[in-house]
Amino acid sequence: MSSAASLTEPHVLAQTKEHLFPETSEDTYVVADTQFAQERWIDDQPIEEVIKSTLAPFNHVQVGSGYPDLVGVRHLDDDFLAVDRLGEDPPLVAIEAKGYTSGGVDVERGVVQAHDRLHEANVAYVTAPAGAITQSAQTLARELNVGVLGVTPDGDLRVLERPRVVGNRTADEATAIRFQASAQGVADKNFGLNHPKNYLAVPLAVSHESDARALVEEHVVGAVDSAFQGAEFLGLVDHLDDQLTPLGREVVRFALREYTSLDAALGAFEQWKRSRKRFIDVAPKWGELTRRVVFAYPATQLLVEELQQMYVDGIESPSLVELVEWLHVHHPTFTVELFLRGDDDVRERALTGDGNLRASVLEDGTAYHSPTVFQLKAMLYHAGILTERGAEPSNLEPEADEWRLREPLSKRK
Repeated sequence: MSSAASLTEPHVLAQTKEHLFPETSEDTYVVADTQFAQERWIDDQPIEEVIKSTLAPFNHVQVGSGYPDLVGVRHLDDDFLAVDRLGEDPPLVAIEAKGYTSGGVDVERGVVQAHDRLHEANVAYVTAPAGAITQSAQTLARELNVGVLGVTPDGDLRVLERPRVVGNRTADEATAIRFQASAQGVADKNFGLNHPKNYLAVPLAVSHESDARALVEEHVVGAVDSAFQGAEFLGLVDHLDDQLTPLGREVVRFALREYTSLDAALGAFEQWKRSRKRFIDVAPKWGELTRRVVFAYPATQLLVEELQQMYVDGIESPSLVELVEWLHVHHPTFTVELFLRGDDDVRERALTGDGNLRASVLEDGTAYHSPTVFQLKAMLYHAGILTERGAEPSNLEPEADEWRLREPLSKRK
């Protein structure tokens, strides 16, 4: 059993995360602020490795006018909320933690900070040692619609004030956390296959009267599970029940326009088995459809627009390192989530306490998310958007890995 005085802010936050975000599941993702990835805390107290391991992954996410200690997306249990949630989407949750220091525990300041996060978050909490939470702090929190959580020395979490869910719009930075919590996030998922034809065939198979998985295995690829997972990743089928999305239905309509039947369309895929040629060159119409599909993926438009701006600014053939450094200036949270792995202490090494990048880590290929630098880049290559295909992180040379638009627009005079 820990003493009350041992409940420093990192300890409080770690125990709170374990209760509110007990495990990674569908529609769930959470990050702790980069200040908790450092070696020492206020009063020069070391942050134990077990605490950092509990809080990882790390990112520096702006919500409101500041940076919450913990920000995540999850369907919260009813015990944590005053009313039912709004809509079907899980809420964006922002948490401010306070713990014991030589100056005491300023819970009321935490309440005010948490209230600021409600400009963009759906739910906000302050969490602190239970014995340090006063009645006046609870009253203030109740007036400001801020939840209050009390952490006990024995690891329990008490819900002292339950907030209402509000319907605020998520800003650009927090959108990156929602992206990771979605079926299209790259945190714990992977395309598995690096050719788009394996995914485009899935909606056709799902629409067919025969068994969809058997059709994919017969006509397209043996790695059926990877094909379906990639189709979910690209938003072609719903990740809950393999039903077609609107985009998936458009793929089927395209196939029926081009072929006499779904059987004929699926049969056409057999000629592309094990093909390494650029898809848009060997099958121009399917390649154009691939372009439409990958542009619907949340990261594609951001990447293309920023690569175009780099081209205009004279960086015509940026390396992966140059691209990540550029993106981090303009979209820091999204860049970290899209490119840098959250495991194996990558972000701890790559980010300072203020969320700045340590450039030396970007030169290590194993620091990158494979779904982005390998599979997504391969999709963009086959769709005719980029000049080069991707590479596995273990084989990646970031300073030589080129991210060049195949068809950049002319520079403005």
